[in-house]
Amino acid sequence: MSQDKRTPKDKKSPKDKQASTDNKYGSRGTGKKSVVKKGAVKGAKVEPKKGAGKGNKLVEKPVKVDFQKATLKDSEKLQKVLARAGKGSRREIEAMISAGRVSVDGNNAYLGDRVEGTEQIRIDGHQVKLTAQEDDLCRILMYNKPEGEMCTRKDPEGRITVFDRLPPLESGRWVAVGRLDINTSGMLLFTTDGELANRLMHPSQKVEREYAVRVFGEINEAMLQTLRAGVKLEDGMARFQKITYRGGEGRNHWFHVVLSEGRNREVRRLWESQDVQVSRLIRVRYGDMEMQRQLPLGGWTELGLKEVNYFRKLVDLTSETQSKVKVDEKAMDNAKSRRIRRSVKKHQQRTQQANRRRRK
Repeated sequence: MSQDKRTPKDKKSPKDKQASTDNKYGSRGTGKKSVVKKGAVKGAKVEPKKGAGKGNKLVEKPVKVDFQKATLKDSEKLQKVLARAGKGSRREIEAMISAGRVSVDGNNAYLGDRVEGTEQIRIDGHQVKLTAQEDDLCRILMYNKPEGEMCTRKDPEGRITVFDRLPPLESGRWVAVGRLDINTSGMLLFTTDGELANRLMHPSQKVEREYAVRVFGEINEAMLQTLRAGVKLEDGMARFQKITYRGGEGRNHWFHVVLSEGRNREVRRLWESQDVQVSRLIRVRYGDMEMQRQLPLGGWTELGLKEVNYFRKLVDLTSETQSKVKVDEKAMDNAKSRRIRRSVKKHQQRTQQANRRRRK
């Protein structure tokens, strides 16, 4: 008698192989479509029952849902929501929360709290008007800071601040991207998006800042190599990414230096570590964006959509599709530069008159 040949268990018949292929890619090469049963979870893995052979039905493996993660997707960190509303950078808002100045639905807020946007949030007792993420329009200003202006909103001594001449906003407020000390001039960015400001400032992003610096003292190549290699300051190691000599006379020398972080007075402290004094300091570049040469001291200009999206992509934020700046608006020309210069002069005159009245 002849025995029937049976397929070993560890091998698949051609039909089983085709069924496996159909499960993964649909009906491949058969002209048939895979059918998902009513009530089945889309994307569920389908596995055969134990001992499944010819004619046995396939059972559906249910997908596990992490409801905690699903809930988190619908909420955001409190400091991120407040930053988007223009109440400061995330670092500033975290300080407010730690100081007990922020409440959510009448309860004190804590670092790590998440909100969905329907809560009543207050800072110092004042309710915050929240901005929906999809409705928020990111704006960026380039400001040519003069020496003598403070990078603070209000100065107790009544000195001029960098916020004095910025255009008013219907909601939110301008957030400075970093700071320049009172004796430093040049490019300073402002934005309505606190999250963007926080990322551009954060050392982990390594966004380059370039400065033109005039130093007084004896300079040699060994000193420059030390500044490139790194110097230990009171708050840790620091160094210049690049140093380029730009000329000078006698003991006065001009250099362009590049940093990838923005610690307090870092450029000055690095040079002072080599017994060299900084007599002029001007920021000329942030990222790949250079200071517009025709922008007068004390003047500002709003960046267009292309420039806004450059900074957003630089720190992995989604691009904007709209801008307050008209597409056909011309770049800085002599006429616009003169108008800004006149406006700055008038503002300075008004400020001086106000200061005289206070003294009287």
